[in-house]
This record gives sequence, structure tokens and C-alpha cells, in this order.
Amino acid sequence: MKLFGLHWIDVLILLGYIVAVLAIGKKFSHGVKDGKDFFLGGRSLGRWLQFFLSFGNMTDPGQATTTASSVYRQGAGGAWLALITLFLTPYYWFMNVWFRRVRLTTMADLFEDRFGSRFLATLYAITMLMIAIVGVIAGGNVMALKTLQPLMVKDPAIYTPAEKQRVADYHEFAELRSQRQTGVLPAAQEARYDVLRDYYNRGVLAPYVTYLHPVTFYLVSTGLVAIFIMLGGLKASAVVDAIQAMLVVLISVILIPFGLWRIGGAEALHAKVPDVMFNLFGGDIASEYTWYSIAALLLVQIIGIAGSQHNMAISGSAKDEMAARLGAVTGGFSKRFVTIAWAYCGLIAIALFGPSLSDPDQAWGLMTRELLPVGLIGIMITGILGGKVAVLGAQSVVLSGLVVKNLYEPLVPGRSDQHYMFVARLAVPCLLAAGVLVGLFLNSIVAILKFAIVLLLVWGVPITLLFIWRRVTQVAVFVQVLATLVFIAVIPWVVSSIPALARSEALTLMTRERVVTKEVKATQADVAAGQASTVGQTITLTRRIEPVSVYFEEGVVRVDPRDPDSPRTGKGLFRTEVFLLKLAGFDVAGFTPAQLLTTRYLVDAMLPICLLIGVSLLTRPTDPQRVARFYVRMKTPVARTLEDDAVEVEKSYADPTRFDHLKLFPHSNWEFTKWDKRDTLGFICCCGLVGVVLLVFKGVLVIGS
Repeated sequence: MKLFGLHWIDVLILLGYIVAVLAIGKKFSHGVKDGKDFFLGGRSLGRWLQFFLSFGNMTDPGQATTTASSVYRQGAGGAWLALITLFLTPYYWFMNVWFRRVRLTTMADLFEDRFGSRFLATLYAITMLMIAIVGVIAGGNVMALKTLQPLMVKDPAIYTPAEKQRVADYHEFAELRSQRQTGVLPAAQEARYDVLRDYYNRGVLAPYVTYLHPVTFYLVSTGLVAIFIMLGGLKASAVVDAIQAMLVVLISVILIPFGLWRIGGAEALHAKVPDVMFNLFGGDIASEYTWYSIAALLLVQIIGIAGSQHNMAISGSAKDEMAARLGAVTGGFSKRFVTIAWAYCGLIAIALFGPSLSDPDQAWGLMTRELLPVGLIGIMITGILGGKVAVLGAQSVVLSGLVVKNLYEPLVPGRSDQHYMFVARLAVPCLLAAGVLVGLFLNSIVAILKFAIVLLLVWGVPITLLFIWRRVTQVAVFVQVLATLVFIAVIPWVVSSIPALARSEALTLMTRERVVTKEVKATQADVAAGQASTVGQTITLTRRIEPVSVYFEEGVVRVDPRDPDSPRTGKGLFRTEVFLLKLAGFDVAGFTPAQLLTTRYLVDAMLPICLLIGVSLLTRPTDPQRVARFYVRMKTPVARTLEDDAVEVEKSYADPTRFDHLKLFPHSNWEFTKWDKRDTLGFICCCGLVGVVLLVFKGVLVIGS
């Protein structure tokens, strides 16, 4: 018996998980007495709960979908979209100590404490709420939906005529695309291909028809998250993260043995998938991920990562500094190994389905449907849904803290803890509902992830600099945040929303089509096509690299896909950075995808840094006494108990020069401090583990070659 395409055993597994989550929320509801318990777990989370909270927050199973999708499109190099934070892990050894020592509740509190500016705190709260609704809540919804849709599909026998036609169009498109990559289509077939490609770019074509529709899924799953978090707060989220960590590991590796068995083993994987797809740093000219684009992505991440509000919530909830450090580092490295499994699944998807899936974002769900037996499908669904519960649960607690502490309480001061707790709980479903509305208008999860990465720069730059440079000023932060937000968020949305601009001939510019000739080892597909006599034979292949949109993140499509003469319109966010290069005289139509990506990240990283430093040097410094109190508290180690810690902080306030002997650059505005033995050993160990992860990834890619 099946219910909406799922076997009854899988349905029971899913229902069992939902009941367990609600029971955990109910259990911890009795321990939530005030805001400190709800938002920070009473600052009592030890190393294990810190690990699970960090791992759960970093390792959203929806990222399995993103990584597999990116690898399916780009080859192994596509994993860098998720794996790039590997190089940040040694940085976590220090960064998470900052957020524990600052001893605040929300990230917005940081600006009120550092500058005495409630305005900046309010600005942070408002903008970060919008950023998180788009990048985290809406993105999490879309990721989970696209993973689960292929698992709840109709029997072809009950397709409507329109549904039959849509599936037939998908298969026709896949065949035409395969022929076009290695040759020239006749005029009639080329015209048909153009029409079908427009449908493909819109995500309309699919090899199946699903029961799972966005509105229904978003409302039901988001309702579960809201109820759970309203009951138990951050500590309940940490406990669910502990359960989720085990599920994530299981669902990340379970597809691999079934996939390898289906295709005939690791050697068959290399026979079916072109060698270029196993290259860690991109492959042919169509790849976005080369050494220089990866370096640009790393730059964005290292200066943007501090801007996430969850840093304050997770590190601030730690019992002590070592718990904050070990939780972040161990959680981070655990995620890197899981990411390798996700990437390998993306390669298996290429072998299973070929290169022409209409929506690569659904590769993970399609593999689950094709490979796993009854029962394991239920566990996979539970893992994906549970990941959404874990990540959105923790994030909604963090965001409700911003709403209450930095927006509501300043407007309505002097109320009881119970009153503010009621508002915090009420904020959770409201924030999640806003994410649902945004998710209905988004489609590509890879595009969402790229956008979320650059959005972190808006506040990541000022937060990073105010921890290490005394000269940062309130005016400079305001100017930089406003300018960066307009440049990387407002303009891209506005341009794509105005038809006259989105359909402009100048803005719908495409890169030039390229023909690439390369010597490769023949795959089974090459032998079947008559281009080689044996698998592994060296042959010369000619491949046509289709044009991509220069300015729009999700491409250019026809306004009316049925009409080949219909005007073209941009789809997705507008790349302001590339347009500036065009105005400067660069031949952007000749750029490769990797050069387009590098341009975006380099400009987005350097603009806010230059603005913040330049305006800070031109404006009046912050009150020296306030600044001195901030930095001496930052240098005061966290004591064993909250009471002892308060005493140590007061000692530091009484003597603001107490730790000046630790400064690396005495008598300067730079607040870098000398490393002690723990700092040095931790950093060296983290760097060594980075090398281990890279060696493991490379080793996995060569198995069977």
C-alpha cells in the first residue's frame, strides 16, 4: 500500500520521527524559564552539545542536495561550494573564542556595546532578519522540497495528457542535447531544441510527476519546526541536533554502496563518467571552479563568516572557551568528511542518469528513489526533513532573539520575562512563514547558496574588523553596510524585477559559444556512440560549450517559451559586479564561467573592506573609554562559573590596560594578541587536519581509476 507515492513502512518511520521531535520539545519546555534559557541554553552547553549544535548547524542535509547538484553540473570541483569552509576551520579555533568572551546575547548587541549605537543594532537586526529569511529559511525550504519531490511520484499509468507530454518533452530534450554537444543539429531540430531548452531552464521539464507541491510541504514542515522550537528553545534544538548528526552521517553514505553496486563498482564509475569530472579544480572551460575562483570564494568566506548571527548564539551558549573551540572545530571537520560523501554521490548521479537531468537540484532525490529499498527511503526522508528541523530550529531561535532583544524590547521596555518570552515564541512562526513566502519565488538552490555567501559580507566585514581594529567608526559601518546592501542585494533584485531592464538586449548578453577539443579516455558512452573501440582508449573529443548568461545568475529564457521569436528575459539575480567591468571596457562576453564567478566574489569582497577602512579614517573615532572597556573584556578569559566570570570582568573594567602586554603590535590600533601554547597547538592541529581532508578527498576520487 502506498500513500502519495510512499510505502506505508516509510510513512510510519517519518511519523515516528515527527512524534519524537515534538516529545523532545515538550520535555525541554519545562526548563525554559527566561530569555537566557531560551536563546542561549543558560550558557551551560558542554563540549558534546557544542559539537552537535555546531555540526547540526553547519551540516544541513539540504546541502547534500546542493553539493550533489553542483558536482553533477561541474564535476568534483563543484564540491568547493560547500567544501571551501574547510580552510576556515583553523580560523574557528580563534573566532569562536571572540563570541564567547564578548558575553552578549545577540550579534546586534555587539554594535550597541562597541559603539553605544542602538541605531546600528536595530539596522543589524532588520537587515539580518531579511538576509536569514532569504538565505536560510527560504533556502532550507527549497532544498528540502527538491530533494523529497522525486520520492513522492505518480504512477505513469495515472498521468494526465499534459503530464505525459511534459515527461515526453524531457526525454526529447535530453536526446537533442546529447546530440548537439558533439555535432550540429539540423535547422528544424535546432529550433525545437531552443524551445525545449527554455522549458528546461525554467525547471518545467522532469522525468516524473510528483505529488509533493511547494505550498503544502512548506506549511506542514514549517509548522512542525515552529511548534518544536516554541516549546523547547535552543537546548531542545541541540538535543535534536545530536540525533540528527547520526542521521546525517547515515544518509550521506548510504547511497554510495547501492549506487556503486548498480553501476558496477568504482571502475565502472570511471568508465561511465569523463575523467575531467574527477578534477578537484574544475575541468574544461565550462567549469566555474578553478584555482582562482576557489581562492576568490575563500576570500569571501573568511571575511564574511563572522557575520552570521548564529555565531553569537552557538558560541555564547558554551560552558567555557574550550567547549566553544572544540565544538566548532570538531563539528566543522566532521562536516568536511560528510561533504566528500555528498560529492561522490554527485559523480554517481552522472553515471546513473547521464548529463541531461532537467533539474540537477533533484539528483539526490532521484538517486534515493532509484537505489534505496523500502525502509531506507523512509530514513532518507527523515534525515532530510530532520535536517530542516535542526537548522531552521536553531536559526529561528537566533532570529527571535534579534526580534525581542533588539527590536521589540527597546520599543516596549520594562515588561516581565514571561512577556518577552511570549513575544519570542510568537516571532518563531512569523519568521518561518516569511521564509515560506520567499521560498515560493525561488527555484535554484545553487543560486540561493551563492547569494547567501555574498550576503554575509554585508555584516561580516564590520564584525571582523571591529574585533581586531580600534579605529572602526559608527559612521563607517553605516556607510559600508548601506552601500554593500544596495550593491549586492537591492540592485540585483530590482533589475531582475523590472521587465524593461530584465529584457534589455544589453543585459541579456550571453557569452560566446566555444568549441573545445581535448584528448580524453573513452567512456562506455563513447564506445556506444562509435567514437572508440574500447573503454579507456585515448580519443579526441570535440565538445560545444553552450553560452551562459553574462549578467543573470539563473540564465536567460524566452518570455514565452512556445514562441522562438519571443523576447529574452533574465532569470535570477543580476550580477552588478560583472556589469561594472563591462562599463570599464572589459570583454565580459568572452569570460568563462570561472571568470564570471571570480569577478563577482572579488568585487564583493574588496568593496566593503575599502569602504569601511576609508570612511573610518575620515571620521571621528569612538569614545576611547568605551573602546578600552570593550577590548579589555575581549582579552579576559572566561572563568569556570558565571559568578567568577563576572568578578574577572569587573577587574578588567577597573584596569583597562590589564592585558596590554599581550598585544602583538603595542601602541597601535590593531588588537592582534600573542598566541599561547593552546593557541599554537590548536592551530597546527587544525591545519594538519585540513591536509588530511584534502588527501582523503583526492584518494576517494582516484579509487577505481
